[in-house]
Amino acid sequence: MSTKVKEMPVVSKMFCSSNQVVLVVRSRPHVVGGGGFVVTDLVSHEVVFRVDGCGVLGKKDQMTLTDAYQNPLLLIRLKAGIVEALSLHRQWGSYTPAYVGSHQKLLFTLKDPKGCLANNRPVRVSIEQKDQSIYCKNFQVKGYFPDRECSIVDSGGNDIAQVTVGKEMKDVMEKKDVYHVVVNAGIDQAFVVGVIAILDYIHNGSTRC
Repeated sequence: MSTKVKEMPVVSKMFCSSNQVVLVVRSRPHVVGGGGFVVTDLVSHEVVFRVDGCGVLGKKDQMTLTDAYQNPLLLIRLKAGIVEALSLHRQWGSYTPAYVGSHQKLLFTLKDPKGCLANNRPVRVSIEQKDQSIYCKNFQVKGYFPDRECSIVDSGGNDIAQVTVGKEMKDVMEKKDVYHVVVNAGIDQAFVVGVIAILDYIHNGSTRC
């Protein structure tokens, strides 16, 4: 009898697979639709997600994550205000776009260390939901995203997703505009791609103007 996979839905259960999934991220040039990237399934080659950067939205420090049919899943933006200005971190909030104005529902926050702290402090991700079905609330990003070699790790030190460039890609792709994201079984793929979108923006990737 097979063991039931423990799910961790952040955006939706529909993005939690019972098996490990390998996603392919392809950066979209700024001249094509304003920048961002497209995410496909390695096996089926079908589009799973799209991320639109500020070149599309016309707003700095803001992105949207949509599904294959371009239905909005996440509104991602850099938090602003006095508290954030005094913080040692830049804080990114990811919201459910169905909520408007002050009623937007915050799903998760990513904290990126500022300035000289960035080299010796990890990027931290916190899930804001109170849903008891989410078995872990706090994560770290370990490794170096610009090299496309990093992992999202839970509070127990376990990888939930890995960003990697295969050897065959390294030999032909100098800019690493195409890379893989391996998402473990039960993990919300939309949540993982939302984190990747913020990392891309932080490191002056295709989502940034």
